[in-house]
Amino acid sequence: MPIQQEQIQALSALEFKARQVVEGFLAGLHKSPFHGFSVEFAEHRAYNSGESTRHIDWKLFARTDKLFVKRYEEETNLRCELVLDASSSMYYPAKADAQEFTKVEFAAHAAAAFIQLLRKQRDAVGLTVFSEQVRLAERARSHAVHLRHLMTELEALLAAEAPSRGQRTGLVEALHDIAQRAHRRSLVVILSDMLDDADREAEVFDALQHLRFNKHDIILFHVVDRRHELELDLKDRPYTFVDVETGEQVKAHPAEIREAYRAALAERWHRLKLKCGKYRIDLVEADINAGFAPVLQGFLTKRARLY
Repeated sequence: MPIQQEQIQALSALEFKARQVVEGFLAGLHKSPFHGFSVEFAEHRAYNSGESTRHIDWKLFARTDKLFVKRYEEETNLRCELVLDASSSMYYPAKADAQEFTKVEFAAHAAAAFIQLLRKQRDAVGLTVFSEQVRLAERARSHAVHLRHLMTELEALLAAEAPSRGQRTGLVEALHDIAQRAHRRSLVVILSDMLDDADREAEVFDALQHLRFNKHDIILFHVVDRRHELELDLKDRPYTFVDVETGEQVKAHPAEIREAYRAALAERWHRLKLKCGKYRIDLVEADINAGFAPVLQGFLTKRARLY
């Protein structure tokens, strides 16, 4: 499935601002802890009598005997690290309809939308793709060739066949890797179904805290098929449920386990929400059935009002 550019272009008309102070290249759209950055020259304009002579182009004055002031175009001071889960569970549901998105397709399109949006703002973008281990680690850069390369990597991910069972979610390792590589305060956007082993939940929270300790601004998109994965909205007949990451199988009837299943997932979501609130992490439920464009547009609009 190729990237659906028409929906991404519509989202690029929006604006994204970092919630907190970040570090990067130049003073621009986002708050910075530094002052005195250089900026990129844009054009000349005529000097107006009485204004500061600080930006007069004296070399041009020597050639033309006229006073002109240099105008600058402020560039980014934001580095964004996109972290995309490509484990076996992200390839759910199986492709039965070309119009339906799997979770990994949803995540890839959302990542592409962020790249396009931040490219317009001249922000730097990096990309990390992981399953059991980090498979791709592209450092944050802002030039056009690099951003086109990231889009090509996302296209390649969408074109690749779904992995065989056994590609587990190594979120803990991926987040610690990002925390080690992203030395500056950055925006970290995580796109994952958060289906790491249940007994590693504390480690996941520790990894998120590691990122926050390094003063990164974090957005966590919990990518999920709400109807099937959270509500267990299935026909009332016996099923064999298969864990695509471990291969474990459980035979059950949805009507018999639905209430307990929903309660367990609601409790898990509550714990995640509490931890994210504690660490000041933006947590977004990203239902693939809603479509990536409405989910992102709703989030970006809300964030623009707040920050």
